[in-house]
Amino acid sequence: MKIAEFVLLNQYADWEGAYLSSQLNQKKDWQVRTASVKPVVKSIGGFTTQIDDLISDVPKHIDLLVLIGGNSWSINDEALYQLVSHRLANKMPVGAICGAVDFLARTGLLTGFKHTGNAQYLWKDDVDYKNPTDFQNVQVVSDRNLVTANGTAALDFTERVLKMIGCSEKEIAMGVELHKLGFYAYTTKYGNPYQ
Repeated sequence: MKIAEFVLLNQYADWEGAYLSSQLNQKKDWQVRTASVKPVVKSIGGFTTQIDDLISDVPKHIDLLVLIGGNSWSINDEALYQLVSHRLANKMPVGAICGAVDFLARTGLLTGFKHTGNAQYLWKDDVDYKNPTDFQNVQVVSDRNLVTANGTAALDFTERVLKMIGCSEKEIAMGVELHKLGFYAYTTKYGNPYQ
């Protein structure tokens, strides 16, 4: 069973991971788990979430680490930094969206990666942000084992992360386009997914 670990800090942006987690959780060979620095967090939308793993207890073997944005990524947590740093350095898949990309910039973890985020000016005072020329003004950027996205790119983020972990183009299109096109346009293109 493959494991996708979603990092959800307090005041996390619940909409940013919903498409990706639902796509993964419906696969027979994937399990979605949550991690944070405390056992219970609350989303921006008001959902109270019981966390599966504290950051310090995230299993060594996970197949995908997803950092969901929100309002608490100004955090300084050594265990979180080490978890992300180890995965990036060892070419293991990481997805980061919205405020989570701010954390990567502030801690120097974007160094060597092409990337995007909410707005580059947010990082102008971050001394460990070393590669501003690698910033791209687009919704989502994939570079090797890292996908970054801004907070309005939940569907694009889902698509790129699924591609990074080896899902087929058809499977990705059918999973994501239902939400991009809407039900009726989708059924015209692919047929009714519920029949």
